[in-house]
Amino acid sequence: MKASELQLAKNPDLIASVAAIKRAAQQARQTAIQTNTAIVVIKDGVLCRISAEELKKQAMT
Repeated sequence: MKASELQLAKNPDLIASVAAIKRAAQQARQTAIQTNTAIVVIKDGVLCRISAEELKKQAMT
């Protein structure tokens, strides 16, 4: 399901899941910065490693 489809869901837990996933992703980024570790994400179907340094740069913008 796409995020736009989730907003139309009848189940309130399903609707709230989008916000929960975004909070979890932000927490993972913060933890990676604090521990100076990279995170791995899927971008356009490709695994990408994002260093803590890059995450710090992204956080500043």
